[in-house]
Amino acid sequence: MIKLHFEKTYNLDRKREHIYFGVPFKKGTLPEARGALVDGAGNALPSDIRALSRWNDGSVKWLFVRGMADLPKNAAIDYYFDIDKNDRGEFEPVEFDGNTVKVGELKITLSDRPNRIFESVNFMGRDLDECVSAPVLTDASGMVYDYMTDRISIKENSPLCAVVTLEGRHAGGGKSYAARINLTFCAEKNQFELAYMLTNTTSEPLEIKSLSVRNKKMSAPTRSAVAITNHETEYLVGESAELEIGAERLLYEANEHNAEVFYGSFFADSSDDETGLCAVIFQPQQNYPKGLRTDRSGFRVDLVPEGSESIVMQSGMAREQKVLFIFHENEDLKSLNSRGIIYQMPDRPAISPKVFEESGAFEDIFRGNTSNDIEIFLINKADEHARCYGMLNWGDSPNMGYTNQGRGGGELVWTNNEYDYPHACALMYARTGIRRYMDYLMVSARHQIDVDICHFSDDTRLYGGQWEHTNGHCKNGKIACSHQWVEGLLDLYHLTGDIEAKSAAIGIGENVIRLLDDPVFKKGGRTSARETGWALRTLTALYIETNDERWLEKCGRIVGHFKEWRDEYGLWLSPYLENTAIRVVFMISVAVGSLMRYYRVRPNPEIKDMIIAAVDDLLENARLENGLFYYKELPSLKRNGNNPLVLEALAAAYELTGDKKYLEAGLPTLRYVMTFRASGLPGGKKTVYGDAVLCGAASTKGFAQMFVPFASFLSACGRAGIDINN
Repeated sequence: MIKLHFEKTYNLDRKREHIYFGVPFKKGTLPEARGALVDGAGNALPSDIRALSRWNDGSVKWLFVRGMADLPKNAAIDYYFDIDKNDRGEFEPVEFDGNTVKVGELKITLSDRPNRIFESVNFMGRDLDECVSAPVLTDASGMVYDYMTDRISIKENSPLCAVVTLEGRHAGGGKSYAARINLTFCAEKNQFELAYMLTNTTSEPLEIKSLSVRNKKMSAPTRSAVAITNHETEYLVGESAELEIGAERLLYEANEHNAEVFYGSFFADSSDDETGLCAVIFQPQQNYPKGLRTDRSGFRVDLVPEGSESIVMQSGMAREQKVLFIFHENEDLKSLNSRGIIYQMPDRPAISPKVFEESGAFEDIFRGNTSNDIEIFLINKADEHARCYGMLNWGDSPNMGYTNQGRGGGELVWTNNEYDYPHACALMYARTGIRRYMDYLMVSARHQIDVDICHFSDDTRLYGGQWEHTNGHCKNGKIACSHQWVEGLLDLYHLTGDIEAKSAAIGIGENVIRLLDDPVFKKGGRTSARETGWALRTLTALYIETNDERWLEKCGRIVGHFKEWRDEYGLWLSPYLENTAIRVVFMISVAVGSLMRYYRVRPNPEIKDMIIAAVDDLLENARLENGLFYYKELPSLKRNGNNPLVLEALAAAYELTGDKKYLEAGLPTLRYVMTFRASGLPGGKKTVYGDAVLCGAASTKGFAQMFVPFASFLSACGRAGIDINN
């Protein structure tokens, strides 16, 4: 049985609370999807399971579980997932017939008519007409775009949860913008979540004047209210009420939370003598600007309020925003506020790191030979990144190193999840069991799916690919083999069941394959080999996920580039000035790390020899007298190197040879990296920059770049019996 630990959170009992999680299994352990949730006495809880991915022998690798559990006030509790049970428990299921959803006392019929998403809404036998409008989009010129649903499909259809997808568009003035709405219904809950994603499917920027979802009047409301909470809650109640979250409010508003986990909540409610409807915006402060307005005609949810900060979506950019709609019987505002807070920060079960380690589903980054000082350092490093608020910025951070170099032409250069920050967060979660790293993953990977990927272009070299770090997330940017990552997206899929994350990863892989067909990558090594290191990692990850050989078809050519690169210079040297070719330690380390991933699935003596020769060369020629590796091999750049990527290369050489000399050579770097103490806090004052409020300056790249090399090196030292604390 796998223990699911729920830490103490709220001071009220949560009955039949919906939970979900992904859990990995060791190869050969679980031939087919099976198992059920149980309490401490072995009694069945409502649950539903499905296999997300499989090992190459067909056994289940990742299982996704939904369930319902009773969670006590002011106390922790443990439940279990038992692979030998198949009792699904008793509950009233969600019903969906292709057009109508029935859950609890709520019945909704979907619509494909213009400017509607619902044909009818019925709650407790009462007809509420369509009740919630389709999103209303207005651009900076004042053009109001009609909404149309083109296709209704089912994304997830289980008795516990139905996710219905409406694929549509906003059209007007000869333009059309793609719109996708996911409606999530959970068993026994009189509510649904509306997740709306707008995509700029034109070749010009879209400047949004306003974007809203409106509640159609049920009858004359007896209560109109808007509320916002952070630590204490501010309620505005009357015939009309309105409140907006903008940059100025965030600039002067105190908040001590890790905002990926929680910042606050923001809801509007319209109630009459019989029933009420409450709308809660998900992560409203983080995704500002946001607004809520209520009056005698109902309420309006402003995903972009008119007159707010300018929101400009570049061509190919998308963004998902979520709102929870709660139908209720005259529920008091305090109770609704509590439900809104739980929506922002739901209870999540913690699974022991041992489960992740023993499954073999992740890299070997588990504790190994460590210490409290090292664990504190890693936690602080993971936590110290800047928080950057704003609808198009949340989930990313600027890279001040690139910015100060002038790469953004005077503007901020956004990191765009370089070095796969979501993957580092997923691994940190698996290694520690600390829930906030799961939230870091969910926020950053969602940003990657929406903003960092090109969703529209006539240029096949851009479509589906991930933008390299640049200003405005994608302005003046390029898409290259060397700056695309999929492992974090696959982690999101495995841990949350989000199929859109897997689709995005596959889209990146398809883009990489198209890029590799470019003539420049059919020539000799040199530049192409340096560019394709991360491509090799991406394609290998997709092969491991799908067991589809087509992802490896280009890998042989990439390995050939590394051979040609080595043969041309005798070493993996990088052209720098017109008359120089130098050792660049971090580039060589990227090459080693990528080749090692490929070697593990396609062992080859020549690859093994190439890796060992490259690392031997670093030991012989790229170290300073103090034991550190230098940055680059030029008198102007031969400074102390603090890039931890070399640790992964050294761990790989140890894995291939069993020779401790590689690990001993990395100890000075390990200790040097730790001298740059992380505080665990974003640091610095809040500042407004364009459509962003920045809190702190540390880029997510810092943790993304160091975690896998650092943790894998620790693990290797543990296997080798090397005491890193002496």
